[in-house]
Amino acid sequence: MASESRVRCEIDFEVSGRQAGYLRAPLSRNTSGWGVVEIPVISVKNGSGPTILLTGGVHGDEYEGQIAVSRLARSLDPAKVQGRVIMIPALNMPAVLNDTRLSPVDNRDMNRCFPGNPRGTFSEMLAHFVDTVVLPLVDVSVDLHTAGHSGDSALSTNMHYVADAKLRERTMAAAAAFGAPYNVVFWGVDEGATLTSSVERRGILSLGTELGGWGRVNVEGVRIADRALTNILKHFGLMDGKPDTTQRDGSPGTRHMMVRDAAGYSFAPAGGLFEPRNVVGDICRAGDLAGYLHFIEDIDRDPLEVRYRRDGVLWMSAGPGRVQRGDAVAVLMEDYDAVRAAA
Repeated sequence: MASESRVRCEIDFEVSGRQAGYLRAPLSRNTSGWGVVEIPVISVKNGSGPTILLTGGVHGDEYEGQIAVSRLARSLDPAKVQGRVIMIPALNMPAVLNDTRLSPVDNRDMNRCFPGNPRGTFSEMLAHFVDTVVLPLVDVSVDLHTAGHSGDSALSTNMHYVADAKLRERTMAAAAAFGAPYNVVFWGVDEGATLTSSVERRGILSLGTELGGWGRVNVEGVRIADRALTNILKHFGLMDGKPDTTQRDGSPGTRHMMVRDAAGYSFAPAGGLFEPRNVVGDICRAGDLAGYLHFIEDIDRDPLEVRYRRDGVLWMSAGPGRVQRGDAVAVLMEDYDAVRAAA
């Protein structure tokens, strides 16, 4: 059948207990005509309860989720679970091993390939497997990301504004239980082909994260992720206990925020070397200087000023230094307002 996945899974998600194995995604190459890429997958199932999908490594240079999901996958005791936890710590394995956002196999961003295509590129084939084989089993999806090499992020969960009010409330409650400092309800630049969008099309609760960036492992991001995955299992009744959501500074919980429209974004007006003037978490005002865009190659050319377009807290900040025209160099979030969000 044209719609059948080409990816093979060696575990049976319906079997109780702990199973650990590999997804085998075919990849014919010069040195191996019948080669496959092996992607670890772990299922822990016991009794009755919801199914939670935990994914990391959709982008290869985002490390905190890979670490936290791998750690939970090694340690989760089936006897302490009521339900099923499916864990894929490094979904986009070629990108993970290459330490890049895009897959080196097809130069695609896997998180712009959903719902995928079984006869498409490697990234499209993987996306299709997740969409057609895994998601029909799932009640809750938690997909862990960071800003990778493209920037830094305030430590946060994130979610789309979904039209279903009950699902929206459940998602915000799950974000609060996750326990990151911020939860951001956002309208993105290009969201229709993401894993989140595929999950939402099925009416499944979807929660994402941004837990660091700048191409390094964020110590606090990993700590939050480790705690949060257990928090999520407790929140949905798969484990006994109450989520711990106290922040490192002693504050009691998560601050709900939103990025409502394009005014929250500041883009580079040209290619150059960007010098940011703030770090994530800073309070910024409309008209304040977001940074300077330098043209080091031109002796006497003055830098351009890039300014914020609204008041807010800096959620995302440019990371690599040198940027191209059209790159987002800053994203501001503001406190969540249910009336404005619904407008």
